[in-house]
Amino acid sequence: MNKYQLLKKLLPGLLPLIVFILVDELYGTTAGLVVAVSFGIAQLLFTYLKEKVFDKFTLFDTLLIVVLGSISYILDNDIFFKLKPALVGAILCALLGVSAFSKMNIAAMMTKRYFDGIDFNDGQLKQFNRSLKAMFFIFLFHTALVLYSAFFMSKEAWAFISTALFYLLFGAYFAFELMKNKLQALKYKKEEWLPLVDDKGKVIGKAPRSVVHNNKDLLHPVVHLHLINRKREIYLQKRSASKTVQPGKWDIAVGGHVGINEDIETALKREAEEELGLRNFDTVPLGHYIWKGDNESELVFFLYTKYEGEIKINTGEIDEGRFWKSSEIKSQLGSGTFTPAFEIEYKILKQNSII
Repeated sequence: MNKYQLLKKLLPGLLPLIVFILVDELYGTTAGLVVAVSFGIAQLLFTYLKEKVFDKFTLFDTLLIVVLGSISYILDNDIFFKLKPALVGAILCALLGVSAFSKMNIAAMMTKRYFDGIDFNDGQLKQFNRSLKAMFFIFLFHTALVLYSAFFMSKEAWAFISTALFYLLFGAYFAFELMKNKLQALKYKKEEWLPLVDDKGKVIGKAPRSVVHNNKDLLHPVVHLHLINRKREIYLQKRSASKTVQPGKWDIAVGGHVGINEDIETALKREAEEELGLRNFDTVPLGHYIWKGDNESELVFFLYTKYEGEIKINTGEIDEGRFWKSSEIKSQLGSGTFTPAFEIEYKILKQNSII
């Protein structure tokens, strides 16, 4: 359950407090307590009739109103009822604290239960935990203020802290998050964005290229194409010395990112034409795997094609390219001549007797 769903669940719980404050001002504490408790019970019944189930949040909140309201009425002391938002806040602080600062993320489990099919990758889970920590400290601060105001401040001050301040704190937090996201969007506006995927290749988000290349938790899809001629030789490209990743090493013939709203085949043909001038070729898929580098993680889809046509290398990205015999490659495996990705896929090509 994210911060928006949590806040939406909590808002109905504030209504009896608001009712109590209004009635108390007009008719006194006893009338306020009676009306607030009655309102809570009516709210629970309304929810049941509407949804045919007792919502746990509403049920707990209403029972708390009944218990504390009854104690306050019997003892003719509204302090018990005034402690209600502090008690709810303390329980939520415990929930958020355990979720944010331990390995048992109760909030994430609740989110998955309430929203079937939702899942978090490592990057999303970290962002979720950052939000939980922020909400924990907001609730902790608000709960402490409610507790203090119930004993040591005026009824008007308690009323403001228990209700209006709650909205103001969360409003300020949401405004801050919104502003931060907008500033971040402006920062990356002119940068290429790449899709983020789960380990099956399902798109779950997007992020700027520079962010993706500096965060191992953000899995993004790439395509690799092997060119094999009738002699069963394999074409390799030598990466430009100016490349930031694996400069000067011999690599798979074609490789590149899958773009936003682009499928594997489209990305592959675009990259093949850009790098080697290839057109009109058929491919055979070999599978996919996750490759983790020093700063990034890729979901690699690799394919091969039998090719005898013309090759025009893009000298802006590639220093040179040529066909290699298996014997040449085998003698230099592990020497640093080739990229790690090529060595992984070369072994698969050999195991399947493709080269």
